[in-house]
Amino acid sequence: MPINLTKGQRIDLSKDGGGALKKVVVGLGWDVAKNGPDIDCDASAILCGANGKTIRSGDVVFYNNKKHPSGSVYSTGDNLTGAGAGDDEQLVVDLTKVPTEYEKIAFVVTIYQAKERKQHFGLIDNAFIRIVDAETSKEIMRYDLSENYPGKTGMIFGEIYRKDGKWKFNAIGQATDDGSIVNMAAKFGYTNFR
Repeated sequence: MPINLTKGQRIDLSKDGGGALKKVVVGLGWDVAKNGPDIDCDASAILCGANGKTIRSGDVVFYNNKKHPSGSVYSTGDNLTGAGAGDDEQLVVDLTKVPTEYEKIAFVVTIYQAKERKQHFGLIDNAFIRIVDAETSKEIMRYDLSENYPGKTGMIFGEIYRKDGKWKFNAIGQATDDGSIVNMAAKFGYTNFR
């Protein structure tokens, strides 16, 4: 049975019977509020060193850079409307391949052209992040964002981080005014967009 997290809660990422997870699917989902416009939300992963900042070019995995240079993190694609049940976008993380200089992977969502389209997270319902064991397809944990975020155009959903040699998850749910992945990534020291 998956663990349902609350904001700020942290858990170890381990298999049901114990043992370390090797590969996980990070699913992010949302629904457009009733009678609302189609909203193109973009899920991204930002790999950071011990100081919470990116280290090199390619450390942001998003719709224009679908795979980290190490091969440890990749996106399965871009959902342009948020339509349909289940995960709207997925990022796959091979925890055994994440280079040791990376201590954290932040999972963020931004609204594409939020300012131009006058869209924000107040127009979105049922946002969540979940982690699934890629080997068994079993959901390990889920964090449903229950707050309303009118006017906010970016969101840090959560992060996987390394502590004492083990991977853990932190449910963050922090809304921001970063209406693009360029602005969001700058929070993590990343300015290498082309």
